[in-house]
Amino acid sequence: MKVLGISFGRRNQRSDVMVKEALFAAKAAGAEVQFINTVRMDIGHCRACDYCSRLRDKGETEIHCCMKDDYHILEEACLDADGIIIGAPVYAVGIVGQFKNFVDRFGPSHDRAALIEENKKRIEAGKPELDPRYFKDRYTGYISVGGAQTHNWVSLGLPMLDLFSFSFCMKCVGHVDAYDQGRTGHPLFDPELMKKCAELGKAVAESLGKPYDEVDTWVGEEGVCPVCHNPLLSMNGTTHVECPICGIWGDLSVDGDKVKVEWSEQEIARARNTNIGIYEHYNEIQNMIKVCVPKLVANKETLPKMMEKYEKFEETIENM
Repeated sequence: MKVLGISFGRRNQRSDVMVKEALFAAKAAGAEVQFINTVRMDIGHCRACDYCSRLRDKGETEIHCCMKDDYHILEEACLDADGIIIGAPVYAVGIVGQFKNFVDRFGPSHDRAALIEENKKRIEAGKPELDPRYFKDRYTGYISVGGAQTHNWVSLGLPMLDLFSFSFCMKCVGHVDAYDQGRTGHPLFDPELMKKCAELGKAVAESLGKPYDEVDTWVGEEGVCPVCHNPLLSMNGTTHVECPICGIWGDLSVDGDKVKVEWSEQEIARARNTNIGIYEHYNEIQNMIKVCVPKLVANKETLPKMMEKYEKFEETIENM
C-alpha cells in the first residue's frame, strides 16, 4: 500500500517539510511512500478540448490528456497510490493556481460515474475494460499553508484542496490548516503543528485498504460539515443551509450565540465524494445534453450568423 505526498510549494520549504513529516509517519505505520514536488513541473491549464473524453468513448483502456507537459507524471503517481497527502500554499485567499490546473485536468477526465457507465457498456459488448486503477478507493489528507495571521486571508485553502477528492470519490481523513506561518518563521519551530502533520500521515496510512464505511477517522478541526469538516455554509435566506464544498443540506438552529446544524444521514450519504453524489452530477450532465443538443441542431443555420460579430470582434468594434 502506497501513500503519495505532493507538495505544490517551494522546494524544501514549508509545504515540503509538512508533507514529508506526514510521510515519515505513514512510513512508520507500514506504508510505502513517495514524494513529489511540483513547483518546477509544467502543468498547463485545461483547454477543454475533450480529447480525454473521446479516448474513453473510443474504447481506449487508459485515458490521457493530449497536452505534452508534466501533468501525466502526477496523474500516474496518483493512479498508483492508495492514499494521497497534498500540501499547498495559499497566495491569495485560496490555493496556488498550479493545483487548480491539475485538478481541472485530473478530475473530469476521471469522473467515476462516467467511468463506471463506460465500463458497463464494454462488459456488455465484450470489449476491453478501463484501467482498474480508476476504480480503486483512496484516502486523502490535506495541508493548507499560509503566511497570514488573520485566518480570513487563507479561508479558502482547505476547501479548495477538497476539490481533488470528488471525481474519484476519495475519502479525506484529516486536514491541517497551517496558517500564521509568517510569524511562526518555520514549521519546525512549532512542534504541535508538526505533530498534527504526523497524525495526518498516520491516519491516511492506517486507513489504506479498508472500506470507507469502516473508517470514521478524522484528524484536525471538526468544522461544521460532517463530511469535509470545513466551516463554510451557503445561505438561502432560510434555516435550510448547504455545505458549498460537499453539496449537502442541513437545518440550522440558533441558541443564544451558539449555532448548530443538523445533517441527516441521507444528506451525508449524497455528498459529492460519494457514488450517489457523483451520479447526481453525471445524470445532471446527461440531462443537459438532451436539452442542449436539440437546441444546437435546431439553430445550426442561424447560430453562425448570430456569432459573426463576436468572431469578428475587432472589426465590429471599429465600425461601431
